[in-house]
Amino acid sequence: MKNSKSLKAILFISGIIAVIIGGSILFMPAAFYAINSINLAGNISLLNEIRASGGALLASGLLILSGAFVNKMTFTSTLLASLLYIAYGLSRMLSFGLDGMPSDGLVEAAILEIFIGIICITAFAKYRTKQETSHHDVF
Repeated sequence: MKNSKSLKAILFISGIIAVIIGGSILFMPAAFYAINSINLAGNISLLNEIRASGGALLASGLLILSGAFVNKMTFTSTLLASLLYIAYGLSRMLSFGLDGMPSDGLVEAAILEIFIGIICITAFAKYRTKQETSHHDVF
């Protein structure tokens, strides 16, 4: 990808957000979810499931963050950030339609996730090179 300070900043910020949220979910799930009035206490299976997704989010954040510092990781990091944030935001919106409206904090999270996802997709489209496009085509 083209080397750009703005792309590196986008990857740094989106990576840090995913690391912080993923780490909070992995290591402090009850406290993290209590912010939105979600009670996880006493449900060991739910805690296990929640911590697993927190670990995946933490790992994804670390990979996204690596793209801000390692040029060879920038393409992969930008692609992952785009997919991760858009998938979270759109999945929440699907839930709004299927399950109803959650707490205000979760609605705000969806808006932020879609906003970050759009920024990442825009950066991906703007900074990728023709050479990368031909080398990364799957079909």
